[in-house]
Amino acid sequence: MQHENSAKRKRLTDATPSAEQAAPGKRRAYAAAGEAAPAAELPAAAQNQRSEGGRELPANVEEAPAVLADGGHLEADSAGKKASPAEVREEEASTSPLPEKCQVDSSPLYIVERQLGKGGFGQVYVGRKAESIAGSSQSSDDTGAGEFVALKFEHRSSKGCKYGPPYEWTVYDCLENMPGVPRVYHKGRQGDFYVMIMDILGPSLWDIWNTQGQQMSVEMVACIAVEALAILEALHCKGFVHGDVKPENFLLGPPSTPRAKTLYLVDLGLASQWRDDVCGAHSEYDQRPDMFRGTVRYASVHAHLGRTASRRDDLESLAYTLLFLLRGRLPWQGYNAENKGYLVCKKKMSSSAEALTRGAPPAFRLFTESVINLKFDEEPKYAQFRRLFEPLCGPAGGARPVLTEFSDRLLAAKPGWRGAAGEAEEEAAEGQNGAERGKKARLGVPATQWITVYSAHKPMKQRYHYNVVSARIEPHVMRGTGDGLRISCVACCQDLWALILDAGTGYTQQVHFLSLAFLPREWIKERWEEGYHITSMAGSSSGASLVVMSKGTPYTEQSYKVSDFFPFKWISKKWKEGFHVTCMATSGTRWAVVVSRNAPFTEQCVELDFMYPSEGIHRRWDAGFRITSCAATPDQCAFVLSLRKRRPPDETQETLRTTDFPVGSIKDKWARNLFISGVAYGRTVS
Repeated sequence: MQHENSAKRKRLTDATPSAEQAAPGKRRAYAAAGEAAPAAELPAAAQNQRSEGGRELPANVEEAPAVLADGGHLEADSAGKKASPAEVREEEASTSPLPEKCQVDSSPLYIVERQLGKGGFGQVYVGRKAESIAGSSQSSDDTGAGEFVALKFEHRSSKGCKYGPPYEWTVYDCLENMPGVPRVYHKGRQGDFYVMIMDILGPSLWDIWNTQGQQMSVEMVACIAVEALAILEALHCKGFVHGDVKPENFLLGPPSTPRAKTLYLVDLGLASQWRDDVCGAHSEYDQRPDMFRGTVRYASVHAHLGRTASRRDDLESLAYTLLFLLRGRLPWQGYNAENKGYLVCKKKMSSSAEALTRGAPPAFRLFTESVINLKFDEEPKYAQFRRLFEPLCGPAGGARPVLTEFSDRLLAAKPGWRGAAGEAEEEAAEGQNGAERGKKARLGVPATQWITVYSAHKPMKQRYHYNVVSARIEPHVMRGTGDGLRISCVACCQDLWALILDAGTGYTQQVHFLSLAFLPREWIKERWEEGYHITSMAGSSSGASLVVMSKGTPYTEQSYKVSDFFPFKWISKKWKEGFHVTCMATSGTRWAVVVSRNAPFTEQCVELDFMYPSEGIHRRWDAGFRITSCAATPDQCAFVLSLRKRRPPDETQETLRTTDFPVGSIKDKWARNLFISGVAYGRTVS
């Protein structure tokens, strides 16, 4: 069985049959603000989690990229140079002392008391009004602030304040008076610090989870789900996504007050806009695998992979938050390796909703399954999700462990949204994706397949060989050369090689080398000196490699990198230097990437995933990009897509995923003037 995807100029076709299936420490934070890891670009050795179950790292240590890194390997280029290993860069923490008293804007004077929490950007302290009304613990100024407030300090030199006041201030301004968000009374600058004076709240869900034996009742978690969904819906309606949904960022109101059971979402430091303020259009899709924002334990897989944040990410993080509170643990906890973020994302991708929620009420499975299958720009069905959890919340009203007043108000505003639990389950089971409803992103049954890329070309002669043992490579190549064919791409599956030869490469001479190493460095350098350039390569699971080098290419200089992780940061650096990716290969879980100067491209992008990234590739096709390189390991697959300097008259491109080499489909493609332009074998299903 096979999966096929295609892109055409001005028209996109997608024929896609079903794929062949092959105890952390306690932390108290009675504050209206918290912290999370900012976006970072560090190698794998620096990959750690900022807040793993309440454990905080020093303020000057940033969260590293959660999935990808360069691996610290040396690189080689056609000039014979060596580059230094990537360096870990840490921003020095500010040594400026905090003021003992605080007054900004037109605020009262506050005494800075005990610390409530700190993170990568800021610190939160209790502020006590210097001149409180005698005998009153809840005296207030004309803004309504009481005697005690939360003071959030951010140093002017922090990353979040590079261009002035923190972006978080702008978000709070847009959310003014929104239920479920703490009120900001004053903000301004005092000395070297930007200061925000806001509501002081009660314990976080993390604190409550700890005090309740590190597990919450179904009733309480369901109430949290209902109210959190209402808050996130309101936030999303304002055009923002939170970016760091987790138990530490949900707080209840101050104890022994009418707000003691009211839920609040705090820490908007990583919030971003998903919608344009002016035209209302959704933000553009992109993927930067070296960028990660959030907290490793609860981040969506899209955040791990560096995709542009959208509404689906908050809801996926909420699903993990709810399951953590209910179960007390998530399957990806406990990783301590240097590549922890990569391992966590891999585990998330291989965990189906059914496995994650086994033994929990059906509402949790239906919600989790729905949100992990949301598309990038899809509008979540918030009310439908809330209705899933409503029957688990217990009797309506003040007796609930967490009040659901905000959700109730939203439902009352649109009575048609409130339906029977059975109806909600039926709708959720149908899925969120229209015609795609039958497809699930994560099945929990990983599979590897052949990936073949077909591109339009005027009629030409093409020949393929597959299941080729090493001793038969030379005879096949010699025969092809005699017929005027050159190798255009190669691949390997279980130490058996696949060769694609055709008459449309334009190469004038060609050499190849089968090496026991991945890659044969000295042989490549010698061929560079002779004027050859790498045009295709592949690696076997045993560590061998087949490298093809040709003359007649437009390339003027080449460089390559072998890495234990997909080297996106290195690729980005080379893009800035005028190189473009022209070839990729894998051996086991190792990657090799070749970049060339004077390649026929103007711009490139990368799609990387633990499964075939169908949505991302379709979005790139729609933007005019076409696949020009692909490779896959048993864990991941990567595609480099390019904009060509000269666009051909017919830009039709299709991909096909099959369990066996696609012999039965190739001739059908040829009949439509579609020829193999890329081939790989590796992970396509999670």
